[in-house]
Amino acid sequence: MTSPRTVAYCSLAILIALYVVGAVSITPGSLRHEVQTLPLWFPIVAGFQHKEIAKWAALPCMIFWLVIMVFIWLFLLGWAHIVSGRFSPTEIAMTIVIGVAAIVGMTACARWRTSMRASAAAVAFVLFAALQVLALRLSLFPYIAQR
Repeated sequence: MTSPRTVAYCSLAILIALYVVGAVSITPGSLRHEVQTLPLWFPIVAGFQHKEIAKWAALPCMIFWLVIMVFIWLFLLGWAHIVSGRFSPTEIAMTIVIGVAAIVGMTACARWRTSMRASAAAVAFVLFAALQVLALRLSLFPYIAQR
């Protein structure tokens, strides 16, 4: 499989796993998780179209979600309390899916050589990192978080 398709499939796996988490959450969380995954749609579509920007859009999102999953795992192991909460077996399984997809996707990004200028790649990376953080922040607004 080519790197663009791998990046697209890994982004899609993260998106679907987060939708599953939203569907099984104790508190309603479907809209919250849909908002959180909005930045992933771009690298999914761009990756399936073999556009080089998919790499630079996906990479910060994958790093972001891997860091969140590591925080959850540290909490579940009782080693750190950066995040807290109750996690069902399905939610725990989805953290593994997200973590594996992020690692595989980041590996594909590292192997994928693009011809984008460094400045354009940096702008795309920073833009999608900001969009991912903004999406998470928006998803915590009461109107969204409770739907």
